[in-house]
Amino acid sequence: MIKAETFSAGRVAIAVTAMAIVVLASNYLVQFPVQGTLGGIVLADLLTWGAFTYPAAFLVTDLTNRRFGPKAARQVVYAGFVLAVILSVWLATPRIAIASGTAFLVAQLLDVTVFNRLRQAAWWKAPFVSSLLGSVIDTILFFSIAFAPLFGGDDAFALELAPLFGVFATDVPRWISWALGDFSVKMLVAIALLAPYRVLMAILVPATQERVA
Repeated sequence: MIKAETFSAGRVAIAVTAMAIVVLASNYLVQFPVQGTLGGIVLADLLTWGAFTYPAAFLVTDLTNRRFGPKAARQVVYAGFVLAVILSVWLATPRIAIASGTAFLVAQLLDVTVFNRLRQAAWWKAPFVSSLLGSVIDTILFFSIAFAPLFGGDDAFALELAPLFGVFATDVPRWISWALGDFSVKMLVAIALLAPYRVLMAILVPATQERVA
C-alpha cells in the first residue's frame, strides 16, 4: 500500500479559493449567451459563456486529487457545493438551485473516485476519463432535474418542441438541444484543459497517493 501524503489546511484553502473563483465566474457568465452562428446553429440559443468556465472545476478537483489525494479533493468539492447552492438560490429559481447543486456534487464526487482509480495510468487518462464521466452525469442531472417533465419540469419554452440544435429535422424539447450543446462544450474544454493540467501537475510535483475510496 502506498502511503498518502499529509496535506495542510492552508494548501487545501488555495484549492478551495480556486474552486470558488470557478463557481463564481460560471454563475456570472451563465447570464451571457454566446453570440454568433456555427453551421447555421444559433449559438445564443444553446450556450452561455458559463459553459466554457465550468469545466475548470474538474481541473481544480483533479489537481487537488493528484497532489493531496481524494480526501482533500472531496473537501474542495464540498466547499464548491455550498457556494454553488448559495449562488443558485440567490440568482435562480429553487428548481434550478436544486438541479445545479445536485449535479455539481454528484459529478464532482464521481470525478474524485474515477480519478483516484486511474491515478497510476498514463498522466492524461485520469483527468480525461474522470472529467468525461463527470460531465455526462452533470449534464444529465442538471438538465433533467431542471427541465424534464419526469421531475416536474414546467418551463413551457424549455419543453416546446423545436428542431434539434435549431437546424436538424428531428423535433425535440428545447432543453435536449441545450443539454447536448452544453455537453459538447464541456468535452472540448476538458480536452483543452489537459495541457494546463500537465503543466500544473509538473509544477506541483505530485506525489503518489494511497488508493482510498
